[in-house]
Amino acid sequence: QMPGTARHDREMAIQAKRKLSKTTDPVERLRLQCLARGSAGIKGLGRVFRIMDDDNSRTLDFKEFVKGLNDYAMMIDKEEAQEIFRIFDKDGSGTIDFDEFLVTLRPPMSNARKEIIMQAFRKLDKTGDGVITIEDLRGVYNAKHHPKYQNGDWTEDQVFRAFLDNFDSPYDKDGKVTTEEFMNYYAGVSASIDTDVYFIIMMKNAWKL
Repeated sequence: QMPGTARHDREMAIQAKRKLSKTTDPVERLRLQCLARGSAGIKGLGRVFRIMDDDNSRTLDFKEFVKGLNDYAMMIDKEEAQEIFRIFDKDGSGTIDFDEFLVTLRPPMSNARKEIIMQAFRKLDKTGDGVITIEDLRGVYNAKHHPKYQNGDWTEDQVFRAFLDNFDSPYDKDGKVTTEEFMNYYAGVSASIDTDVYFIIMMKNAWKL
């Protein structure tokens, strides 16, 4: 199994569901609903917004915002949606910038956590171009230990591709992982880990940093 992904993802989703019943803050509730779908949950919501942004303005008005939440099957009533929208529409223009929205929705992380995530990213990004691809992984990761490679189900490239797909949003798997996608993924994992120390140890062990 790839470093610390599936197990933490499950733990995180369970924790998010548990916290949902106790939380009244509307932004936190939306965040937890996304995380209950796993680490790529927030990214998935971003993808829904991007599809709806017909004019490529990277902004949403309230109607589009609500439609996006509904399309993504978020359980949010109109009052709650209005409250969230108001929080993000800081200048009262009637639109929100959805990149800003997604960054705020991402669970906050300390600099120490961001730094160790970036160390892992740089290690995987062999070519140093800011994107992790199958080519990069060939240089860093040994696919031959993977059970599906050993029993002949998968080629080496299929092992790598499955690994990259972990970090990609469920509907938009392109076999490339950007810094932002990697960071978003680990922001999800990070949400289920209480202390920086434990998070850093987990990352060091997973990526041999």
